[in-house]
Amino acid sequence: MDSWLNETLFFRNFLRPLLDIGILSAIFYYFYRYVLRSYGQSLFRGIRGPLAIFLVAYLFQLETLLWIYRLISPFLIIAVALIFQPELRKMLAKIGRQGWSRREQEASAEKVDMIFTSLASLAEQRRGALVVFTRTLTLRDIADTGTRLEAEVSGALLTTIFAHDTLLHDGAVIIHHGRIMAAGCFLPLSKQDNLRKSFGTRHRAALGVSEESDALVLIVSEESGAISLAVEGVLYYDRKVDELKNLVRSLLQNQANEDDFRNFFVERLE
Repeated sequence: MDSWLNETLFFRNFLRPLLDIGILSAIFYYFYRYVLRSYGQSLFRGIRGPLAIFLVAYLFQLETLLWIYRLISPFLIIAVALIFQPELRKMLAKIGRQGWSRREQEASAEKVDMIFTSLASLAEQRRGALVVFTRTLTLRDIADTGTRLEAEVSGALLTTIFAHDTLLHDGAVIIHHGRIMAAGCFLPLSKQDNLRKSFGTRHRAALGVSEESDALVLIVSEESGAISLAVEGVLYYDRKVDELKNLVRSLLQNQANEDDFRNFFVERLE
């Protein structure tokens, strides 16, 4: 009896608070990492007024104001979920990415050399291109805006799509598990307002889909022939082909770390 009582007290007084704090810390960590770090400043500007009023009401126990805050708090949670829906979706996708099978991860990575050879050829010809690699999120809604191909990736096919003035060359190609899912797709434009004026629709579209999903997007500029990468709402502009090739392969295999980004000029758009 004493042993059972001691175990119960140990659970209540030590293990349960530790578990409670651990789970809450993990939630705050992921929320900060994938949501607040990108939009924390704008969020703070939006809530600093209501937050200051709440603190005053709490310190001086202003019951009417506290009652109003308790009344509207469920709606505030729903509003935050709606506002940060793309970021929350990306966060959940990253958490679930560990369930991806090894075969699926490598299906696109093994085609990287072929794709970059085609993009380098397009860059020399000053032909614009937009290639999207899906990761956890399949982007089927975006694929539905274009023409379904469901074809094996090949340099000849990519060159045919982008090097000639066909109906598909202005949109994006979606590559999913090593296959071209669709071409001529329309991507959402970036909501960031401090982009270079020289960036056209391709770069804004590439950033837009990288903000709303965990996709990798390769861009070939029609004006300069520069090859760039958009990932996680960040643009790696005009990089060397070999550097981009290694980074894309690492990202597709979920092996990239901070060292892989260290040699890149990062144009962070916050």
